[in-house]
Amino acid sequence: MSKQASQTIHKRVVALTVILLSFFAIVLTRLFFLQVVQADEYKALAEDQYTLVKKLTPSRGEIKVTDKFSPTPYTVATNIEKDLVFAIPSAIENTREVAEKLSPILGIPVADIEEKIVDKSKKYVPLKKQITEDEVQKIKDLKISGISFDPQITRFYPEKTFLSNVLGFVGFKGDEKKGLYGLESYFDLDLAGVPGSLAQEKDATGSWIFGAKRELRAAEDGDTLLLTVDKTIQFKVESVLKEAVENNQADSGSIVVMDPKTGAIMAMASYPNFDPNEYGKTTEVSNFNNLNTVGNYEPGSVFKAFTMAAAIDQGKVTPNTTYNDTGEVVIDQYTIKNSDKEAHGIQTMTQALEQSLNTGLIFAKEQIGNAKFLNYIQEFGFGEKTNIELPETSGNLSNLSGKIRVNFHTASFGQGISVTPIQLVKAYGALANGGKMMQPYIVQSIIEPNGHTTVTESKVVGNPITDKTASTISAMLVNVVENGHGKRAGVPGYYIAGKTGTAQVPRQDGKGYETNNNIGSFAGYGPVEDPRFVMVVRINHPRTVQYAESTAAPAFGQIAQFILNYYNIQPNRK
Repeated sequence: MSKQASQTIHKRVVALTVILLSFFAIVLTRLFFLQVVQADEYKALAEDQYTLVKKLTPSRGEIKVTDKFSPTPYTVATNIEKDLVFAIPSAIENTREVAEKLSPILGIPVADIEEKIVDKSKKYVPLKKQITEDEVQKIKDLKISGISFDPQITRFYPEKTFLSNVLGFVGFKGDEKKGLYGLESYFDLDLAGVPGSLAQEKDATGSWIFGAKRELRAAEDGDTLLLTVDKTIQFKVESVLKEAVENNQADSGSIVVMDPKTGAIMAMASYPNFDPNEYGKTTEVSNFNNLNTVGNYEPGSVFKAFTMAAAIDQGKVTPNTTYNDTGEVVIDQYTIKNSDKEAHGIQTMTQALEQSLNTGLIFAKEQIGNAKFLNYIQEFGFGEKTNIELPETSGNLSNLSGKIRVNFHTASFGQGISVTPIQLVKAYGALANGGKMMQPYIVQSIIEPNGHTTVTESKVVGNPITDKTASTISAMLVNVVENGHGKRAGVPGYYIAGKTGTAQVPRQDGKGYETNNNIGSFAGYGPVEDPRFVMVVRINHPRTVQYAESTAAPAFGQIAQFILNYYNIQPNRK
């Protein structure tokens, strides 16, 4: 080899060495910059995909209740981590064999599993969400190549059916996961929180630039709700309601209990209920409804208390005002009769309530006139939503929008108009609370992730009658429990005020009423001298008995006695 050729090769080796050293110097410099200078910034970017998803996905706020005895709230809606099992078809050799092994564990037909995993071009195929720890372990024990797990956060209700119609559940609306029904729906935005975001530079092709700077905004977790519901009273209410519905072979029922002095809901239940952890197994969608807030119905005789209160408040009648009960009232070619089809002769207003005489309430309403009567029931909040923090309907007073006199007659005893139990308990609360009507509420406080707490303040939202009228109508309602149809709602040792109601059910086609179908209600409060609760019980279509005195009234009495004992309220009578 010539000297010139040797020098040329030497120069090339030197040049190549310089290039390689320069490249390594650049790499080392970049590594030093990434690992030392920007170590903290890139530490987060080295986390795996699951950690990143957790940072971007907010934790849904919890829902809690308390009771009289525990300073620590009980969680009734929270979040847990459950696995999704998925397949990587390209890594599965024998699809049939794998499907046969997974089928008994997942409860999915073999053919359905095989159909999902047979396409080898697919990289990720979900098989089943929210599998149990036992299912996870059984699948792991099989050691199947191409089957893996993806941990996911899911909503969990530790008390199962407890308070379910109030809570609602988290499910899918289209492709979006949202709160559905109840509090989960009403407070969906507050509970859901705010998702995080991730920004990173892209190249001209739209691909992420490796090592480029990212901007990560962490998610903001949702707020926590602390309810006014007392866990112990709620359990009792749900137990009594279930028993009342089943023993009377009824279609459904509801109970709501409120503190008349504050408007705080102490208990609220509907039956049938459901397990929100397994809402997909509920075949009747109507079971998701909270009948206390969306259950419009014609209330029947429980409404008579407001007609009488209006007439007394106007000074047109007193408890001892009399009228001659002929057993019927004829108006515009319609004949309205008492429920017992009997004529009772000379009766007082107190007796009209005790015996629930339709004619007596028509008489009381006529003393003030239709316009004032309508004004009073609107002042009591009927015909509009209560604005409780739950999905609700407003009832219907449209039959009174015209001048059809018979409609006002039937409305005086609670037929031809519709209300909700939450409206009734709000209005009965005014009778119990010296005429002051409180805003019903079920959320005691909203607690933000940073600890900031917003407490619900009690609020007077109406004063439909005077304190004197409230005292008078309360005494009359005590007589209903003592001497009338409400005896089985009474509690020995206490004065309880209340009224039964057995209402007809309108036909679906709007023509008259259904035969052999009614709704039994009882509304009341106690002890009457210092009421601690106001309650409305409703039993839909009982088949064993006809009147509310045998369905709703006994349930009311059981719960009333429990609450009085629970709060250790001493009897004041023999």
